[in-house]
Formats: sequence, structure tokens, C-alpha cells
Amino acid sequence: MPILVFLRENAPWLSAGVLLTFLSSIGQTYFISVFAGEIRIAFNLSHGQWGGIYTLGTTASALVMVWAGALTDRFRVRALAPVILILMAGACLSMALNPVWWLLPFIIFALRFTGQGMMSHIAVVAMARWFVATRGKALSVATLGFAMGEALLPLIFVSLMLIYDWRLLWGAMGVVALLGIPLLILLLRRERTPQSWAETSQSLGMDARHWTRGQTLRHFLFWFMIPALLGPSAFNTAFFFHQVHFAEVKSVAHVELVAMFPFYTGVSIAAMVLSGWALDRVGTARLMPFMQLPMVAAFAIFALGAGPLALLSGFFFLALTTGANTTLPNAFWAEFYGTGNIGSIKAMAAAIMVLGSAIGPGLTGVGIDLGIGIETQFAVVAAYFVFTTLMMGIGIARARPLLA
Repeated sequence: MPILVFLRENAPWLSAGVLLTFLSSIGQTYFISVFAGEIRIAFNLSHGQWGGIYTLGTTASALVMVWAGALTDRFRVRALAPVILILMAGACLSMALNPVWWLLPFIIFALRFTGQGMMSHIAVVAMARWFVATRGKALSVATLGFAMGEALLPLIFVSLMLIYDWRLLWGAMGVVALLGIPLLILLLRRERTPQSWAETSQSLGMDARHWTRGQTLRHFLFWFMIPALLGPSAFNTAFFFHQVHFAEVKSVAHVELVAMFPFYTGVSIAAMVLSGWALDRVGTARLMPFMQLPMVAAFAIFALGAGPLALLSGFFFLALTTGANTTLPNAFWAEFYGTGNIGSIKAMAAAIMVLGSAIGPGLTGVGIDLGIGIETQFAVVAAYFVFTTLMMGIGIARARPLLA
């Protein structure tokens, strides 16, 4: 199907996916970290205290996601997403009005759970369930909201903080979350029927059946995939979390490093679209084992390279996996385990990724405090992605015959 015809015929559902992924930005690290300096000053927190609060809230959200993510198997998007958006608006308002530091772990939990957790989860589960033959295209289009948020919101809100108080801006984002509800309901007036769609034979997984969460947990492939699930979320987050320190180590002005972010975003969008196109043609089984090889190159360059050109090439390889990571893993669960219980299965994967985003900054931060340089750590990270690639290759090679 030509891409323009696909976009026109599926515009409401694809637009709903873009809206959900864009609104997930409110709970993403790249947005919350914009206010880190103001939060630390307002509550008299050290870097370590703020990092500990963030890790605690994120870890709690990962644990709750295991249960809450399964709700996507029971409720339609137009019923579940508005509830999450109301909770997100409440979290934003709490950040705006919060007078004490000890409430911050609860607020961070609420932001991470509703944003990075449930909004992202609802969007990708919906695309994986609603689309089969064009699942790659659908995921590529819907996840453009992630790239839009990452490219636009930090720059916009850093500029707005020059004029407005940071608490007022959090209140404004709460209003934005609420405004998303009527727009989402309008787009999903004719929502696809999840359960009947999931029961078609086209969406069956290995052994021509729909797998339950318990069966997935007992299957070897899931455990072979865990290192690969943890890696990008842990070390992408760690890289951007320590960007100021990294710039100092590389003797590059922070503003010069930040100026490379749009290039990174552009390449990741291109990789996302290309990976979506490729998976519709050759399937995730052939593509997944190679998805994290660019991360090996990226972190090796960050460890050994010097100067703007070397860093720019590192961003290029980092973006290749970042883009592919928004489409391939989400299609992988549907292709190998079916769509009948995709919400609960994907919830486990989402919880692992959220947990990774909590572990990464803390682990690398402790390493820095112990005198292990960030460049040395990045060399170890590059080796880690060699390990994840081998694990995926072995696991998928063993499981692939079951797809027939």
C-alpha cells in the first residue's frame, strides 16, 4: 500500500498514536531534567539527593507498570487513555504546587508512570494490535510523537523559563494533558475493536497461538531478550543525564554538545521510518539481532573519540538504534507471542525498560564518584552491547522455527 494512501485511510488511529506518544513527553527524562536546576534550588537538594529521588520514583513506576500495563488487554484506548491523562494532569499540578521535598518521590513516580510508562505503552500496544501487515509503518508514524517531544519541548521550555516561573509552566503542562482528552476521544470515535482483532489468526505468535504472560515468562526467548531491553533505556538515559560532565571530559562546550541534538533527532526519525518499512518486508526475526550493533560503535566512539566530528559520528550511530528501538521491539512481541495478551506481555517489557532508565544514571553516577571515568564506563557499555547482540541472536535463532 502506498504510504500516502495508508496515511489517509488510517489517519484517525495514527494521529491518536502520535498524540499519545507526544504527551508521554511530560514524564520523560529529557523534559523533567529541564527543570532539575530549579527543583534542586527550590528544595535545597544536592545532585545525589535529586538523583536518588528520581531513581526511587522511576523504580516504583516500573514495578506498578507490570500490573497496570495489562489494563490495555481489558479496556479500549479511548476509555483508558483519558484516565491516565487526568492522572498526568494531577501530577503536573502537584509539581506546580508542591511545598515540601518529601513529596517529590511520589510526584516523580506519578509523572514517570503516566508519561514514560502508560502513555507510551498504550500507544505502542494499540499500534501493534490494530495493524498487522502494516505494523511497521503504523509504529513508525505513531512514534513520531516521541521525536517531536524530544526535539521541541526542551528548547521551548528552557526559553519559557527565562520569562515565566517554572511552577507556572508545570501547571500549563497539566492543562495541555487535559486538552488532549477531547482531542483523543474525537480521533477515536470509531476505534478498532481490540479483542476481535486480536483473535484473528493473522496475529498469532509462535506455535500458532496467543501466549499468556505466564507462558512468556517461562519461555527461554524472553530471558534472552532481557539484557537488550535494559541496555538502551539504561545507557541512553545515562548518557543524556551526564551530558554536562561528558562535555567537560571531552573539552567541548555544553552548548556545542546540545547543538548536536537536532542532528541526533533527525537521524533517529530516519532510522525509525526505515526500520518500520524494513520490518513489514522481512520481519522482526531477521532485524532484531542486529539492532544494537550501532550502540557498540556509538559508545566506543564516545569512549575513545575527541572533538566535535567524532562526537557527531557517535550521535549518528546512537540515533540508529534509538530510531529502530521505537519500532522493532514493539513489533517483536506481537510477532512472536501474538496479540491476544499483548498488553500484559508488553507491560513486562515496558517495566524492564523503565527500570533500566532508573538504573543507568545511578550506576554511572556511582562509577564517577568512585573514580571510574565516564570514558572508561562507556567502553564497558560498548562491550555490554556486544553481549546483548549475541544473546538476541542466539535466542531468536532458536525461536524462529516456531513462527512457521
